[in-house]
Amino acid sequence: MASDRIRRMTFATIYPLYVQKVERKERSTEDLDTVLTWLTGYDKDSIREAVADERTLEEFFAQAPAMNPHTDLITGVICGVRVEEIEDPLMQQIRWMDKLVDEVARGKRMTSILRAPVA
Repeated sequence: MASDRIRRMTFATIYPLYVQKVERKERSTEDLDTVLTWLTGYDKDSIREAVADERTLEEFFAQAPAMNPHTDLITGVICGVRVEEIEDPLMQQIRWMDKLVDEVARGKRMTSILRAPVA
């Protein structure tokens, strides 16, 4: 099953692909790390640790220090699927991450990517 394969995939496999994607679009690794920090609560050093210790995506999200409470504001389509309709919590978290990285690569303003509730 594809979802099992994705769960076992390591963050160390995914992170360099994200770096390539954003750099190809002339965005920085710092921007990438900013959205990952916003989403998961990891800081830059702990993101590097997650890459170094080759934790799976399942472990990466399970060990996230503090998932952002505004993730419900992440909406839209990634890989042909609406992220807000994904029922599997881990797959939804992975797709949230994909969505944010895509927005960085597309050059969206960081204030838009780092969603905040309307006051």
